[in-house]
Amino acid sequence: MSTPATAPLRTPAPSRSQRRSAVGDRLLDSLEALVARHRALAPHSPEDRGLHAELITAEVAQELAMARRALARTPHLTVVEQPEDDR
Repeated sequence: MSTPATAPLRTPAPSRSQRRSAVGDRLLDSLEALVARHRALAPHSPEDRGLHAELITAEVAQELAMARRALARTPHLTVVEQPEDDR
């Protein structure tokens, strides 16, 4: 007795709103981690504070650039259904 072949499950593509929300969540999580990491590494000497501030600034700039790129990749999409091949 053979079992019928099952079609693979398809999950719907996330909506533009869901993708943008995920980008925002990822940005906030990254910034929270950055703050926690830098609080733990806070410099104790005044000479190191300028360098520490530059490092924080560079990391925030990187996170913002990544978020901007991700948002730019989430344009309004139109889903086009492809007919399935009957093979």
